[in-house]
Amino acid sequence: MAPTTVTFPSAGIDIAAHLYLPDGAGTPRPALVVGHPGTGVKEQTSGTYARLMAERGFVTLAFDAAHQGESGGLPRGLEDPAQRIEDFKAAVSYLTTRPEADAGRIGLLGICASGGYSLAATGGDHRVKAVATVCTAEPARQFRYGADGTQDPAVFQGLLDAAARARTAAARGEDPGVLTMFPETVAEAGALGGQHGVEGWEYYCGARGYHERSAKFLTWDSVDKMAASDVFHAVPLIGPRPVLQILGERAVTAWMGLEAHRRATGPAEIHWIEGASHVDLYDKREYIDPAVAKLDEYFTANLGQ
Repeated sequence: MAPTTVTFPSAGIDIAAHLYLPDGAGTPRPALVVGHPGTGVKEQTSGTYARLMAERGFVTLAFDAAHQGESGGLPRGLEDPAQRIEDFKAAVSYLTTRPEADAGRIGLLGICASGGYSLAATGGDHRVKAVATVCTAEPARQFRYGADGTQDPAVFQGLLDAAARARTAAARGEDPGVLTMFPETVAEAGALGGQHGVEGWEYYCGARGYHERSAKFLTWDSVDKMAASDVFHAVPLIGPRPVLQILGERAVTAWMGLEAHRRATGPAEIHWIEGASHVDLYDKREYIDPAVAKLDEYFTANLGQ
């Protein structure tokens, strides 16, 4: 299924997206906005899920976050939680203008970092009728506490020191540098992040999922913007609308999804994918297929077909 390339504005920034239309979309269909993992782009995981959900009858829109991928925004590589949430809301606005999409039946699907952002966007946007996430994560929590939640607090304090130095350098007209997201080798990734680090490196830097536009660095001010962010604060606002989270049974990041689940005030479900790690749900069809089957069931029940 070949997507159509489209653009839409988000707080004055042009967002690049792929629109997937199901066969026979002659009448308005339920529609989904699909967000990518941190450092990802629409041609990777989010595009896979968008295509598979379109094959099941949903209009789907996979987009690149502002400042990343093919979307506009300077500086490049900025991870701004507020802007990321706004991107989801802007994508909903765009879908309301499409004749193929039913404006009264729009849902959000966030993967990894977009899982957290999609929950926050849903909390503040009543046009969203249902939200689902896959391997829920939140960059702010991951930077503060590590992927598994056990990181020494001194690590993040050191990152904040570096971010402060970068802001001062920029104010003086000097090059502030960037925060490199991946080490040079898979062995270094394993030493830093264990098996989760290995799998992330293999996906983003190796043949498994490499894409030239996926972000390999973040601006340093991304760090202090995340220091003040907690996207899960909006989860209680989602109720009485439903929430589904799909988590890998072996995912070290699952604690974040469980934290979001505890904050839900409406119908909320966690669906475990047996044997799957966090990154397994990015590209391995033996795990993606049961996840998509559950998503199809959930969104059909809550948005119709």
